[in-house]
Amino acid sequence: METAKKKKPFGFYVCALGFTFERCAFYTVKYLLAIWIATNAAGGGLGLSDAKAASMSAIFVAATYITPIFGGYVADYWLSPRICVIAGMILMGIGYLFTWQAHSTALVWVMIVFVAVGTGLFKGNLSGVNGLLFENKDDLNEAFSIQYSFVNIGSFIGTTFVVLLTGPMGYNFIFLLCAIFLFIDAVWFAVNQKALGNAGKKPFKHDQRKFVDSAKKKEEENKPLTTSDKKRILAIVLVTVFSVVFWILWYMAYMPTYYYFGWGDGADFLNHANWFIGNWQVPTSYFDSMNAITCIILGPVLAALWTKLAKRPQGDLSMFKKTALGMILVGVSFAVMVIADIVRGDGQANLLWIVVIALLMSIGEMIFSPLGNSFITMFAPAKVLGLLLGLWPIAVFFATMIYPALYAFLKTVPFQSGYGVVAAIAIVLGLLLWFLSGKLDKLAVGEK
Repeated sequence: METAKKKKPFGFYVCALGFTFERCAFYTVKYLLAIWIATNAAGGGLGLSDAKAASMSAIFVAATYITPIFGGYVADYWLSPRICVIAGMILMGIGYLFTWQAHSTALVWVMIVFVAVGTGLFKGNLSGVNGLLFENKDDLNEAFSIQYSFVNIGSFIGTTFVVLLTGPMGYNFIFLLCAIFLFIDAVWFAVNQKALGNAGKKPFKHDQRKFVDSAKKKEEENKPLTTSDKKRILAIVLVTVFSVVFWILWYMAYMPTYYYFGWGDGADFLNHANWFIGNWQVPTSYFDSMNAITCIILGPVLAALWTKLAKRPQGDLSMFKKTALGMILVGVSFAVMVIADIVRGDGQANLLWIVVIALLMSIGEMIFSPLGNSFITMFAPAKVLGLLLGLWPIAVFFATMIYPALYAFLKTVPFQSGYGVVAAIAIVLGLLLWFLSGKLDKLAVGEK
């Protein structure tokens, strides 16, 4: 009986698989874009400088993390979130079609615009629709943790398998394949509308969550934001600000992993780790793949853990404590880099150090990142639900704009001292957030 009660609606899987298709395409393009732009024409690329390639790739990623706030506003007041999701999928598919035919940077910029706008309509709104499928707010943490596994299934397939088709099939064919993934995604979501019930049929302002007190539904829809509403919004904004710090550190960890401990032919690669297993050289993209597979495995595990903790008298760990744990773990990953550099001496670090770094980053990510949508769905006033769901990904936009400057600065100081300080700051900030979480939690429930 307990199992039947906890069974997830089919609509949950409709939404979760929607993320799988989209993330497979996105992470494939994210990984290949800079490489393709910098590859010479004979190799099927555009033949531009690696600096130009890195810049365009960074803008591509950043643009997809700022537009959801605008897409969320549209879904709050103007359009059905379901329509936004389908339109977003189609726009992203069209964008990748432009890259399929691109022979100059002009069409790459067109692709970036289409994918950014499409992501804005798609990302937060699909999470919002999924959240509305659950009557009990205590089920949301579990649901969004499992949804995150579906997200990372897409990422894993893209970086582990799809990118390897570049050799036999060429870059442009892969971009066409990514477009096809999005069109399949749109068809999948469109033909399964009945499974979503009433969730997302109307703008979020009118589509109240079932676990909101029914006596307050109509009142909440029309009246201005209360003091309690504003406190809850402040709590969401504060969690988002802390997540900016987390993502700066998280993305930063890729830089020394690839360019200090990584392998490659360029002058920036220092090859301070051995990426060989016997005679087989581990592909660089497999660092991304390990992150994805760890998140896939941890999704159901952490979902069960949050459900178990929620049954305690004191309830689950708060969002602020989970953010603190994530920050501490990514700080420890930097400490591991420093230890690896000390242990290697004048030689190369063992590949196991890279595995430990990936595990720490991934566990830190899984503890708090999937739950941002859950936290917002639980506490955001309905009339700004889409807007605040769109605010959550904007943290990654700011992080991608900031971390390159931090990395450039750290290249000017000794590796062990520079990254040792970063590790210490991250761990101290995490501990500080943990001890302040009690006061911050009161904002989320509207207490004085």
